[in-house]
Amino acid sequence: MKGDKNRVISQGKQNVTALLVCAAGVALNILLGALVSSSGLPLYLDTVGTITVAIIGGYLPGVLVGFITNIIRSFSNPTALYYGSLSVLIAVFAARFSRRGWHKKPLGIAGMIAVFTLIGGGLGALIPLFMDGISAESESLNAIISGTGFFGPEVSCFLSKLIMDLPDKTLAVFLTLIILHLIPQKLHGRLGFTDWMQKPVSEADELMTSGMNVRVLSLRSKILSVLGVSLISVSAVAAGIGMRVYQKTIENEHSRLAKGTARIAANVLDSRSIEEYLENGRDTEGYAETEKLLKEILNSSTDIAYLYVYQIREDGCHVVFDIDAGDVRAEEPGTVIPFEQSIFDHLPDLLASRPIEPFITDDRYGHLLTAYHPVYDPSGKCVCYAVADVDMSLLESMERDFLAEMVTVFLGFLILFCAFGFWMLQYHLILPVTAITQFVDGLSDAANTQEAIDEQVKRFRSIDIHTGDELEELYRSLCRMTVSQAEQMRNVRKLSDSTAKMQDGLIVTMANMVENRDSDTGAHIQKTAAYVRIIVEGLQKKGYYAGKISDKFISDVVRSAPLHDVGKIHIPDEVLNKPGKLTEEEYEIMKTHTVAGKIIMENAISTVEGENYLKEARNMAAYHHERWDGSGYPEGLHGEVIPLSARIMAIADVFDALTSRRIYKPAFPLDKALEIIEEGKGTQFDPRCVEVFMESLAEVKVILKKYNNQDE
Repeated sequence: MKGDKNRVISQGKQNVTALLVCAAGVALNILLGALVSSSGLPLYLDTVGTITVAIIGGYLPGVLVGFITNIIRSFSNPTALYYGSLSVLIAVFAARFSRRGWHKKPLGIAGMIAVFTLIGGGLGALIPLFMDGISAESESLNAIISGTGFFGPEVSCFLSKLIMDLPDKTLAVFLTLIILHLIPQKLHGRLGFTDWMQKPVSEADELMTSGMNVRVLSLRSKILSVLGVSLISVSAVAAGIGMRVYQKTIENEHSRLAKGTARIAANVLDSRSIEEYLENGRDTEGYAETEKLLKEILNSSTDIAYLYVYQIREDGCHVVFDIDAGDVRAEEPGTVIPFEQSIFDHLPDLLASRPIEPFITDDRYGHLLTAYHPVYDPSGKCVCYAVADVDMSLLESMERDFLAEMVTVFLGFLILFCAFGFWMLQYHLILPVTAITQFVDGLSDAANTQEAIDEQVKRFRSIDIHTGDELEELYRSLCRMTVSQAEQMRNVRKLSDSTAKMQDGLIVTMANMVENRDSDTGAHIQKTAAYVRIIVEGLQKKGYYAGKISDKFISDVVRSAPLHDVGKIHIPDEVLNKPGKLTEEEYEIMKTHTVAGKIIMENAISTVEGENYLKEARNMAAYHHERWDGSGYPEGLHGEVIPLSARIMAIADVFDALTSRRIYKPAFPLDKALEIIEEGKGTQFDPRCVEVFMESLAEVKVILKKYNNQDE
């Protein structure tokens, strides 16, 4: 409990420090931005704090600094909010580059400048292109590049923005490096937010877990993908709904505007003079005054593109008034304009002098939202229509601006929410899960010693995951399971050790029974087993027969070595203990101990299912008298066809026979025995086995001295 409390206090202090660092980063951005703005320099320097905080604190503090900076700047410059998404992107990449150490290498620094320029200048050039009312700061340079004739307006805007942004991002990166130099190196990467739901891992452990092998996608990638797709989908749906609502809203507003304008225009008309206007035009008394009023109505709203008065007849639209609208020449009074295709659906109502709702046309005058308002004479007869048009391209521009605003603002919020969501998931799910996986794998890969397993269980329990949810329950269950398994392994090992000791005791007992019948083999089984260990371990050290020699093979061979002469139990005493040289018939009887040993071992093996270490005992009992050149017995095997354990035993058996006293001979001197072994290299013995035996003479002499009481 005390450790948990200390951890919470430590995390609280670090998070407060991270907030202060974020505040300092925002202040630095605002201050540097204000300085360069007041000086008139073509720079921004409003990302220095963002990059610095992202490097020393990680992506979440960096994203917060970038986003908050643009929100504060938007109070004085509303367009700054639209560039917030670029600032948070720069923060994300800065944190990524920091983890890879780019800010410490010249090429990495150049790469950072290039990427930040592409974000600030390349992506930043798209905002003025898609949003009216936001001017590009590089318009003069844009004009110069466009004036060369090599590039279109869009490419010129893109290139000019990149060129203008390159000095800013270069200076920003170098200012960041200066600040980082002033901050102690040990604090780099450690001033971010933290929320450990377990024992904090070291940087090495975190790198190891982040590089864990996965089959397709890591949990980190899957969650980030789901989180990103979910937020993007929600944002897209929200943007679509918002766009549709905005589109309907501005259409309704401009429909009301067009209807209101047409109604106002209708009110200034003298309905009794319409026929005279058509007949005499501008010469009619009051025509000029009415035309002036209509022109003032048209100019009163920038959203109204055209204003005119028509009398609708069967032969077309008869112009009563047509107010000059810049590029489009006004028609003279009395002019008959043929009906456009877009008006045919409404023509019956117009000819019948009925009011109609505003409708959209797309004809030679452009894409327009048109509102007709009837003008009635004192008798109630419709004598003409006052018509107001709204240019739909204006509405489309407004919709495009609104969409661009939503995308830029939503993108900033999207990255912010993704950063925060991934930060939460990192501590509450990803790190605990990867820690559990790492330590469970470590438990399964632990060394064969009980101490190693106990240490791994202790480490696993020390993770102390406390997420307070199903993940913590899983961890607690695994803790109980690993403790139980460790105890079971301890019991199994005790039983296995007891069984192994019993087996070894039986082997030695059987070997002693055979050796006790032979009055002339003092300590033969102990010495040959020792020599076998020396040879097989020497082969392993030199990498010989690596595909065959394993720790289990070594154990099986050394444990089985005492049984290599078990077949002698079938040899009669008069042959086995004969003091003199054996006759040819007696020698043939003696040779049968190999076949007898093989049969005894196979009978023993058949009583036990599965892998059995006695298989090597069978090989040594049956083939330790085979020769490398194929002239041995009982089967005349040669080379590597002879089992490796038997080739090892052949040297151990012959060397012990040479260096030990027998009834029929004295013990050979060590030099003579070694000379005989060397002479048998490649004929009687495996050359590699002889090689490692000769290289291990120091150990061999220890065995000789222990059992033969002879000096070196």
